[in-house]
Amino acid sequence: MAQDVNFDDPRYAQWGANAEQRKANMLNSQFLKEAVDNRNYELASGYLNILIKECPSASMNIYTNGAKLYKNMINRAATPELREAYIDSLLWIYDVRLENYASHAKYGKAYILDRKAREFYQYRGSQRDELRAMFDAAIVAGEEQYGKTDLELAVIYFSNVVEDFTNGLFDSDVVLAAYERFSPKFDAAEGDEVEYKEQFESLFGNSGAASCENLEIIFSKKLAAAPEDEALLSRAVTLMARANCSSDFFFDVTEKYYAIKPSSETALFLAQGFQQRGEYDKALKYLEESLSVEADPAEKEKLYVRVGMINLTEKNFSAAMDAAREIKNLNPENGYAYFILGQCYAASANCGELKCQAVNWAAYDTMSQAVSLLADEPEIQKAAQQMMNRYRANFPTQEECFFAELAAGQRYVISHGLANGVSTTVRFR
Repeated sequence: MAQDVNFDDPRYAQWGANAEQRKANMLNSQFLKEAVDNRNYELASGYLNILIKECPSASMNIYTNGAKLYKNMINRAATPELREAYIDSLLWIYDVRLENYASHAKYGKAYILDRKAREFYQYRGSQRDELRAMFDAAIVAGEEQYGKTDLELAVIYFSNVVEDFTNGLFDSDVVLAAYERFSPKFDAAEGDEVEYKEQFESLFGNSGAASCENLEIIFSKKLAAAPEDEALLSRAVTLMARANCSSDFFFDVTEKYYAIKPSSETALFLAQGFQQRGEYDKALKYLEESLSVEADPAEKEKLYVRVGMINLTEKNFSAAMDAAREIKNLNPENGYAYFILGQCYAASANCGELKCQAVNWAAYDTMSQAVSLLADEPEIQKAAQQMMNRYRANFPTQEECFFAELAAGQRYVISHGLANGVSTTVRFR
């Protein structure tokens, strides 16, 4: 410390009532830092107590070094009782700092309560009610001081709410209330804050409190007030999809979201949902819309598979064949193309004449290709094998082929139904 400092200068008034006291306390502050750095904690404690008693608002460094002192003492405590006493002292340091620096523009009430909550979390995290209360106070202080919510603190607070719900400390209403409180705060998240938004939504979505029933209660109210709110619709769709919801409300919300922000992904999601509900017309509508905007050939291939399978279910065999041909054009090695085509061909084998029975040759050949290409889809492959066996059982008999002047192994062109023009080989039942 410079020897020519004028301690009578009003700039140093916060250090003491007179020049002598001011000089002593400025030296005490310096000695406090040195003692902490040198791990002389007993000596440091003496300096800290003097400074807090005589000049508690002189410098924030008093509290920075005080916190460092007690955290080191906590880590080195010889007994559990001493450790608890040092934790009390650490928390007390923040209380005294708050009394003297609450109005500081940068390191005021919001900052102090934030730091105190984090320290409490580290050292007394098992005291759940107090922990949540501390983080709540820090969040409120930040909102009052800065006019916005600290999203990192909100995530920490909410994660503890979810943890306590998981451990049975309260019911889902507390989680839902916390979600409704904070979710609007994350709508404007940008930059690094987007990660906090993702964490927040993930916590809620995986909490167990986000049941379809609870989500419908939350979003029915919100969407009644703001039915065109894109961010709100997006959040509702994401969370209800994660919860595997299937209610009319969910599909209404998803359709509204798609109308505002159409995308291939949402269209496919709607198609899958309506397919599971047996609403095939709607499923096909959204698949066609998805196909109209999808540019990735691999994704288009998947979409056409769904189109083909739905049309098979609906016995729209001509449309199913069109989809199968599109699949083949995109990927000749896709077994679903042949799985669909084989069934479309077989649908024409619907009379007792040889021209109808002959269709089973083409259906069998095509389904055989499906079996060879569906090794990664064992259930579908098994179904294809069963269909092959059925088609073979319906081949024309040797006698029927004899009267039609057909010999085994002879080339034959189908002249009936959807397989018309397909070249195959004569075989007997």
